Amino acid sequence: MSIIFSGRTSKYLAQKIADSYGVELGNSSITVFDDGEFQPSYEENIRGRDIFIVQSTQSPTENLFELLLMVDAARRASANNIVAVIPYFGFARQDRKDRPRVAIGSKLIANLLTAAGVQRIITLDLHADQIQGFFDVPVDHLYASSIFIEYLKKLNLPNLTMASPDTGGTRRAAAYAKNFQTGFVICYKQRAKPNEIGEMALIGEVKGKDIVIVDDIIDTAGTITRAADLMMKNGAASVRAFCTHPVFSGKAYDRLVNSPFTEIVVTDTIPLKKEHEKFTVLSTANLFAEVIRRLEKNQSISSLFQF
Repeated sequence: MSIIFSGRTSKYLAQKIADSYGVELGNSSITVFDDGEFQPSYEENIRGRDIFIVQSTQSPTENLFELLLMVDAARRASANNIVAVIPYFGFARQDRKDRPRVAIGSKLIANLLTAAGVQRIITLDLHADQIQGFFDVPVDHLYASSIFIEYLKKLNLPNLTMASPDTGGTRRAAAYAKNFQTGFVICYKQRAKPNEIGEMALIGEVKGKDIVIVDDIIDTAGTITRAADLMMKNGAASVRAFCTHPVFSGKAYDRLVNSPFTEIVVTDTIPLKKEHEKFTVLSTANLFAEVIRRLEKNQSISSLFQF
């Protein structure tokens, strides 16, 4: 039987994954020194065992470094297989050299994890699919669509139309639209600089439609709230957002609360800083537990995501 451990930032989710999988969460601890340095330790024997370390790598970067230390500790304790379960993979927006003299952060993170001793990665809704190719170990890339679709069906929206808040998410919105056999619309934006939108235009008809915007990350919420405003001004009946990772930095929370969104549906890959009636949180625990179970039994994982 595999053992599931957790870093500090994702313990709330790791506990739910362990419960769903049917095991106790592994016993580990973190010693924090007065200067802020910290040292993870496994408080049970893991020699020859398959271990899964659950840790999202959102800000601050010490979450990433804690994961690296836990992987290194497991390797030195002679674990058989070390799998990093990274519900939210930070630095994923740095997937290419889009201007001179910048780092490709996600490639660097892949190198660090591999060097530390990771033998497999499980993650959810990477910002860029090609990041899987940055690793020289297997990557199980999961999709929140398997969770969102069931919830969306229950809403039974009469005039459902899918939407992407930018051209980069067109493929995602089109896939949802194909599944529900409905149309989709796109927002076209031009950025003045990072996290600041210059102009936005709408491609497609939204009048009288129940719009569902799908995206992988809500960061500052500038793009998605502006898209919601634009759609309502063009006659949409309602606007909802389905987003996997609620990063919610800067003024995001206030922007979302004061937006025309009827509902904002997210997952628990990152804990919400504050709750609000507009936010619905769907758990990823059963999905991760099922993937761990299938890995242990050498069963297909791709069959979970026929959509």
